[in-house]
Amino acid sequence: MESLGKSPSSSDLKYLTWLVLLAQAFGLSAVVLVAVWMGHFQNGFSWQSNPDLEFNYHPLFMIIGMIFLYSDAILAYRVFRNDKKIYVKLLHTGMHVCALLFAAVGLKAVFDSHNLPAKPKPNLSTLHSWVGLIAVVLYGLQWLGGFFCFLFPKAGMATRIMMMPHHQFWGMAIFGFSVAAALMGITEKAILSISKPVSYFGKPPEGLVANFLGLMILGLATTVIYILSRPEYKRPPSPDEEHLQLQEN
Repeated sequence: MESLGKSPSSSDLKYLTWLVLLAQAFGLSAVVLVAVWMGHFQNGFSWQSNPDLEFNYHPLFMIIGMIFLYSDAILAYRVFRNDKKIYVKLLHTGMHVCALLFAAVGLKAVFDSHNLPAKPKPNLSTLHSWVGLIAVVLYGLQWLGGFFCFLFPKAGMATRIMMMPHHQFWGMAIFGFSVAAALMGITEKAILSISKPVSYFGKPPEGLVANFLGLMILGLATTVIYILSRPEYKRPPSPDEEHLQLQEN
């Protein structure tokens, strides 16, 4: 019979705490930077009465939803590793719902900003838009699959254990798509919209804000992937899961 793995030491969990705090610092910094960029340098926010300013909700809401809340939902099982699993599962599911709601409003904002002006702009014409839409669609499908398999009506234990590696892989892959789309979108927006007093390539303050925003997203993604890659940070299996694994060994 194979061992199920040793329990992490207190020093391991101390490092986990600091890593989670680092991820929060990167994530909150990204949200603040995109809010400053859109709110200060790009003239603030409006809704359908001003489609150009409505666009500014797009980067803000997509980063809140598809980057910050998504990463926190992924980390929920590591952070609350000793809490009752159903509560963590509900938190994990709820945070993903919030992320999807932010993403939906963010997508509406960008489509409105293209469709509502007197001279409409073409939709889905850039690689950023393709990758971003793929990420959101896959995210919605991943949420539906996870909800029905792991929460309600919930598959049997053997099926859930079989599906878990696929659920985890696609969760990380879609997060990677989201990060890639965000970085492409930041670059695209910076090149197309920064022109005064100099262009993006002249390193104006607005361009530096955009660059640091990208670095914060990269820092968040790197920290999250590192935490997920460490087996000692995984949530210990529940008694039912452990019993089934012992039977199958």
